[in-house]
Amino acid sequence: MAHDPSRPARRGLITGAAALAASAALAPLTAAAAAPRGRAPHGGGYPPVQWVPASPSNFTAAHRPTQYPIDMVVVHVTQETYEDTLRLFQDPTHKAAAHYVVRSADGHLAQCVKERDVAWHAGNWGYNTRSIGIEHEGWIDDPTWFTDVLYERSARLTAAVCARYRIPLDRAHIIGHVEVPGTDHHDPGEFWDWARYMELVVEASWRRAG
Repeated sequence: MAHDPSRPARRGLITGAAALAASAALAPLTAAAAAPRGRAPHGGGYPPVQWVPASPSNFTAAHRPTQYPIDMVVVHVTQETYEDTLRLFQDPTHKAAAHYVVRSADGHLAQCVKERDVAWHAGNWGYNTRSIGIEHEGWIDDPTWFTDVLYERSARLTAAVCARYRIPLDRAHIIGHVEVPGTDHHDPGEFWDWARYMELVVEASWRRAG
């Protein structure tokens, strides 16, 4: 996504401006979204997450990694607030969702799609089937959203995902949305600190192993 210094307070997430119109009509988060906090989905080094399920219309139920091997993590930036991102994922007309969303202020994690299912996050079916999608609250042209705790909590999550599926800790397997073939998105953008992020992922992996 091109830099736009006059951007509105809310921008399109994944499916663009059409999603914004849909989100205006959404109700508040459902009771199901208010699942108990502090529960990791799989244990084994996963940070605590809150289960905030996406609409079934925004992902494909599957049995990964048996049905589709998982060998990649895709890093996104929401172009929306954390709260509006969750509402969009709960909107059945949105037709997109990621597995996880990381909040900027405190690194709080929401899981919206089970890892066994295929989230519609990359805009490329082949990449969707083989990847875990992680959204990060913020805008690609405003690095103040990329807080220390956001980087650290996301890196811990990515390290746990990679350990679970034996994904190599390198930039060939931990990629940005912009690197997905056929995409028209530019996230996580020029201000995303890949060197720092990858260092944090490796450090989290070592801590997990220890």
